[in-house]
Amino acid sequence: MQSKIVIGTRESQLAMIQTNQVKSELEKIYPDIEFVINGMTTTGDQILDKPLSQIGAKSLFTKELEVALHDKRVDLVVHSLKDLPTTLPEGMTIGAIMERKDPRDAIIMSLKNKNLKLSDLKEGSVIGTSSVRRIAQLKRKYPHLQFQDIRGNLNTRLRKLDDETSPYSALLLAFAGVSRMGWEDRITEILEKDVMLHAVGQGAIGIECRLEDADTLKLLDPLNHKETVLRTTAERSFMKTLEGGCSVPLGVTTLLAQNGDHFNLSLTGSVTSLDGAKHLRHEITTKVQTSKDAIKLGIDVADELIKQGAQAILEEIRANK
Repeated sequence: MQSKIVIGTRESQLAMIQTNQVKSELEKIYPDIEFVINGMTTTGDQILDKPLSQIGAKSLFTKELEVALHDKRVDLVVHSLKDLPTTLPEGMTIGAIMERKDPRDAIIMSLKNKNLKLSDLKEGSVIGTSSVRRIAQLKRKYPHLQFQDIRGNLNTRLRKLDDETSPYSALLLAFAGVSRMGWEDRITEILEKDVMLHAVGQGAIGIECRLEDADTLKLLDPLNHKETVLRTTAERSFMKTLEGGCSVPLGVTTLLAQNGDHFNLSLTGSVTSLDGAKHLRHEITTKVQTSKDAIKLGIDVADELIKQGAQAILEEIRANK
């Protein structure tokens, strides 16, 4: 085992908070190893004048980190799992998935609307979000609202929301990120699954390493949280089967319950047209013991949505990019 391990990460405050969490856990397990953090800027961090769905590239928040991993400048990379594509570069693998925080989406109101919920906002109120998934689903529930792209890290978005000249009435963000930043007191509403299915992998931290690096894989193994691994593996399998990504309105939610020597895993998946007019949703519950079982569940839910017409919705979205 190496005496020094270099951890790659994005430089944003949230990414650093997550990476320091990983570093702290590893230091508890391996007190004789030195862990060093190497922060980097990714393509997604640099291009802030376009919605993510219009940039037209995969791995927006991971490519530069994976190049460093390939070149052995870092030994492992910490990601928000929702940013990690379902198909990794050759020679890369997910070494660990840590226990996820609440994966639901949350609303932060502007200071002038701090006591309101989405249903209280006036017609034409602007919600700040860069996610086509969030926009598509909310258009169904709250057709009186408008949506405007907002980019930048969480600090930047909150500053834009609170500016006196801000066009935004509220922000739509992942609860987990807001919580890790210590801003839970700003949350006015957490969206339940009847309103919003969350992003694949949302709330979980994924740690990527080289497939050939047996020592690092062994080092990371204690960080794996079995229940989170099963849930997110099913979600990622669902997305991979539908060839989805940040530019496609796919939503999921999972529920896992222990049942003797196995788990009962429920996966709900959805596909929504960009205007919210078409919405397909399907849920399957099955017995799972291994990641292979979870992968099959994701495929089964995706296949059922394809039978219902999901492919036509996805093709229309891709044709209009």
